[in-house]
Amino acid sequence: MPDIATPQKVIRFGEFEVDLQAGRLFKRGVKVKLREQSFQVLAVLLEHHGQVVKREELQRRLWPDDVFVDFENNLNTAIGRLREALGDSAEHPRFIETLPKHGYRLIAEVSEIVTAAERIHARRARLVVLPFVNLSADAGEEYFSDAMTEEVLTELAALAPDHLGVIARTTAMRYKRTQKDVAQIGRELSVDYLVEGGVRRDDDRIAITVQLIRVSDQTHLFARRYEAGFRDVFNMRRSIAEAIAAQVGISPASDTPAGRRVTRNPTEDVVAYNLYRQGRHQMVKDTPESFAKAKQCFEEAISRDPRFALAYDALAELYWYLGFLGFAPAKDVSTTGMFHALRALDIDDTLAETHALLGLFRKELDFSWVDVKREMDRARELNPTSPLVRVYYAFGWLLPECRLEEAAAEIELALESDPQSVLMRAWLGVMLWLSRQYDRAIEQGRLMVELEPTTLLGYWMLGMFLRENGMFDQAIAAHRTAVELSGGAPLMLGWLGLALGQAGHTEEARALLERLYATANTGYVPPTSFAWTHFGLGDIDEAFVWMDRAVDGRDHMIVPIKTYPFLDPIRGDPRYVALLRKLNYDTEGPGTCCRPASASRTNM
Repeated sequence: MPDIATPQKVIRFGEFEVDLQAGRLFKRGVKVKLREQSFQVLAVLLEHHGQVVKREELQRRLWPDDVFVDFENNLNTAIGRLREALGDSAEHPRFIETLPKHGYRLIAEVSEIVTAAERIHARRARLVVLPFVNLSADAGEEYFSDAMTEEVLTELAALAPDHLGVIARTTAMRYKRTQKDVAQIGRELSVDYLVEGGVRRDDDRIAITVQLIRVSDQTHLFARRYEAGFRDVFNMRRSIAEAIAAQVGISPASDTPAGRRVTRNPTEDVVAYNLYRQGRHQMVKDTPESFAKAKQCFEEAISRDPRFALAYDALAELYWYLGFLGFAPAKDVSTTGMFHALRALDIDDTLAETHALLGLFRKELDFSWVDVKREMDRARELNPTSPLVRVYYAFGWLLPECRLEEAAAEIELALESDPQSVLMRAWLGVMLWLSRQYDRAIEQGRLMVELEPTTLLGYWMLGMFLRENGMFDQAIAAHRTAVELSGGAPLMLGWLGLALGQAGHTEEARALLERLYATANTGYVPPTSFAWTHFGLGDIDEAFVWMDRAVDGRDHMIVPIKTYPFLDPIRGDPRYVALLRKLNYDTEGPGTCCRPASASRTNM
C-alpha cells in the first residue's frame, strides 16, 4: 500500500475519491458530507487497506488515552455514518467488512492514486441551465421558454457526457424565478458553471439571450443573442449548446456516442412541435385532467406529422403512467402504450428512453424477461448516462432480478444530475424499503415531502415506508394526505387500507373496502387495492384471489411481489408460488426473492 499520508494524495476506490489532506470525500466528483470522526475511520481503513483494523487500534487513533468518551457507542456511530455516506451495509458489504468482536476491513480495491490537482483537472465539469425567462408579451408563452430551456439542456447533456455533467430538467426547474444568487446555487448543486437567459417569441420569430457564468468567481464568460425563424429552432439550440461547451473547453469527441450521432430534427412541422411541447408541459402535472390535455396535444401533433417519433414516445409514456397510477385498466393502457412505443422506434430506433420504456411494457404486459433485458441493454448502449434510462433500468430490470443494491446505485447515479427530482428519490426510497433499510427509506420520503409538499408522491411513499417500520399512526396520516391530494384515487385508498388493517383499525378498513367495491361498479379500481386491504385485515384467502386477478389484469403494483416486505409471512403458501409462476419468475430460488425464469444468466 502506498504512503497515503503524502500531501496532496487522493485515494480512489469504487466510485469514491478521498482527499486525505483536505479531509474531503467525493463521489464521482461531487462532495459527500461526512463527519470528522467518520472520515478519520475511513483514513485509518485506507491506511491498512485489505487488512483487519482492530477496534482497539481505532480507539487509539481517534480518541487518545487522555480523552474520555463512550468508545463503543461512538465508534459504532462513526462506522454507521461512514457506511451511510458510502451507501454500504454491514449485511452485504461492498466497502467495509465487519469481523464480529474483532474489527473492520476495507475490502474495496484501491484503483488509482493521483494528486489533488490532477483530480480536479480530470473530473467532469458540472453545469446547470436555469429556466429561461419568458420575455414575450403573452404570459401563455411560458411553456415555450420552459421548452427552450429543456432543449438547450438536452443538447448540452448529449454533447460530451464523459466530460460535462448537466443538471437535469426537474432540478433545474426548481430554480425558476429564484431569488438565490449564483454562489448559493453553485453550492447547492455543486456546479462549476451556470447558464441563464430569456426567450422572446413573436409570431414565427424567436430571440434568445444567453449568458454563461463561472460560479467560482461569478465571471460572465460570454453573453450572446440568437435570433431566427421558428423553423430554425433546432439549429439554434445546437448553436447555443456548442457555444457554451466551447467556452468551458469541451467539444464532443468523435469516438463517443455523442460525437458519432447523426443530428436530425424531430419534426419539420413547427405547429406539431409546438403541440408536443404543450403536451409535455401538461403531462408533468400528473393529474387525470392534465393527462387528457396532454394526450390531445400529442395526438394532434401526430396527425400533423405521422413521422414524429417523440410524440409517439410521449404518448407511450403517458399510457404507462395511466396504468401505474391506476387511472385506467392497466392491461388496456399498456397494450396501447406499447403500440406507440413500437411506432416511435419504427421511425427512430436510436431513442434510448423509448427502448427502456418498451422494456417496462414488456415487463408489465408480457412478463417477458428476455425482452425486458434486451430493450434495457439497447437503451444503455444508446445513452448510458441518461437519468431516465438509469431509473427505468433500475426498477424495470434490476428490481425484478432482486438486485436491489445495484438498483439503488443506478438511481443514485441519476440523482447526481437530478438531485431534486422527487420521482428519482421516490424510486431510491422504494429500493431502500424493499431491501429492508427502513430508516433510510423514511429519510427519502421526508425529503420528497419537503421538496414537493403539495403532491401525493412523497406522502404515498412515506406512508409505505413508515408502515413497514411499525410507525402506523404516522403512516396512516401520510396515506390520508396522499388520498386527499389524489382526489380519492383507488390506488391510494388501497395502500391506506393496508395500513389501517395492519394497525388494527378494522372498522375503518372494512368501510374503505366497501367504498372500493362501490367504486368498482362505476369505474376502474386496481385489483391490488382490494388485495392489500384484504391482506391488512387478515383476509388472506381474499387477498390471494385479488392478487391473482392483479396478475391477469397486469396491475403494475403486483410485479414487485417477490420483494414486498409485508408479504414475507405468505411466501411459503403454494398460492404465492403459483403467482410467481404466472409472472414467469423462477420459483426455485429463495422464497423472499427469486429470479425471473426465462432471462439469460449472462454477466450483466
